[in-house]
Amino acid sequence: MSDDQDKLAEEWAAALGGDEDEGSDPVEDTMADMAADAGGGSDEALADEWAAALADTEQEEVRDEKEQQFLATQAHTAEFEDMTAEAKSGSNEGGKRDLDFILDIPLDVSAELGRTKLLINELLQLGQGSVVELNKLAGEPLEIYVNGKLVARGEAVVINEKFGIRLTDIISPIERVKQLG
Repeated sequence: MSDDQDKLAEEWAAALGGDEDEGSDPVEDTMADMAADAGGGSDEALADEWAAALADTEQEEVRDEKEQQFLATQAHTAEFEDMTAEAKSGSNEGGKRDLDFILDIPLDVSAELGRTKLLINELLQLGQGSVVELNKLAGEPLEIYVNGKLVARGEAVVINEKFGIRLTDIISPIERVKQLG
C-alpha cells in the first residue's frame, strides 16, 4: 500500500508543481489518470448499459404493439336485436305492464300536519294540555310523504272515529324531480 500512496503523492506533487503553461489542468489530468487506472474505460461501460436499456425498451414497445394488434383482431362488433316495436306495443296481454314483482315492497307512508322548531328548554316545559304551534294555517292541505319524499296533498277526514286523508293533489313527476335537486 505504501507504494500506491507514494505514487499518489508524486502525482499530486507533479500536478501542483508542474507547468501550468501547457494549456491543461493538471488536477483534471491526474483525476482522469486515476479514473482510467481504477475503472479502465467506464465511459464504454456506461454506453453499453445505455444501449442495453434502449434495446430493452424497444423490445417492450414492439411486444406491446404486437399485443395490441392481436387484441384488435379479437374484437367483434356487438349486434343487438331491435326491440323498439315490442316495447311500444307491450308484450303482455292488453298492453298491461307486469309490475307484480314490486307489489310486495314495503314503503313508509306518513302524513304531516305541520312542523315547528323548539329549543330543548321549551320541549322540557311541555306537559299534558300544552299547545304546540305549527307552521301551517288552518285549512291548509296535509302533506303525504312516501319514504320521505312528498307525493301528494290532502285534507283530514274522520271515518268511523279514525283519522284519514282525502287526497286532493298528486305531485306531478316534474315537481318530484325538482324536489330532488
